[in-house]
Amino acid sequence: MPRRSILSAAERESLLALPDSKDDLIRHYTFNDTDLSIIRQRRGPANRLGFAVQLCYLRFPGVITGVDELPFPPLLKLVADQLKVGVESWNEYGQREQTRREHLSELQTVFGFRPFTMSHYRQAVQMLTELAMQTDKGIVLASALIGHLRRQSVILPALNAVERASAEAITRANRRIYDALAEPLADAHRRRLDDLLKRRDNGKTTWLAWLRQSPAKPNSRHMLEHIERLKAWQALDLPTGIERLVHQNRLLKIAREGGQMTPADLGQIRAATALRHSRGAGHRGHGHRHRRNHRPARPHLG
Repeated sequence: MPRRSILSAAERESLLALPDSKDDLIRHYTFNDTDLSIIRQRRGPANRLGFAVQLCYLRFPGVITGVDELPFPPLLKLVADQLKVGVESWNEYGQREQTRREHLSELQTVFGFRPFTMSHYRQAVQMLTELAMQTDKGIVLASALIGHLRRQSVILPALNAVERASAEAITRANRRIYDALAEPLADAHRRRLDDLLKRRDNGKTTWLAWLRQSPAKPNSRHMLEHIERLKAWQALDLPTGIERLVHQNRLLKIAREGGQMTPADLGQIRAATALRHSRGAGHRGHGHRHRRNHRPARPHLG
């Protein structure tokens, strides 16, 4: 089953979008004296223009230009104007694949650009997990990772790798959040919470569905029912301050998702969780014997 994307098509496009204002173009793509000195060491206007354009793309958005990719016209003009060459020189440079590869190698050596590796991927997941403890918005995580890689002069991998690292961080953060909320619960707490999925004495609704019912029009009978609900909630006697163990954003998200689930849905989740834990306990010893042979699948970085 394909993994659900955490980024929309528009969000993916925005992550590598080039500047569209004159001020941003100037801010990202104005060369200093050192840059110009290095660029002018290339022979001929085509090589100087091509070398400079590749440098611009490596700096922002942080990618390697494709072999058949035409540079963003405003960027190309800005670079050509700084070098005092014509933009048509790109047509000659674009036909020299070997030259482009040599320039890319030189740019990495001279300016310190590095390829994205599995080590960077592991560090990314670890870094993003801390951020995912606060938010599970894919665009926030992916943007944070891309910004971090740019600051480190690491060439961006394929967006699929960025999205995969973000999704893995969300999964890890979710586990930590659920563990943080569940760890303070004693067996008595768990039993009382499980009892909420049972039907009330009248057999019409579960205790959870009854607790969720909105207060009706104020009158003496409805007020008494509301008081009964408050008493039932207090009887759970959950650990004090448990809601402060996780970030408020994540707690609200869990509350919204839980509010959309029926008691039957929650019962299925509980059963699936229990089954998963029992299987994990049953296979733990077996898995330990074969741990050396296990190799996790590597994400595609290119």
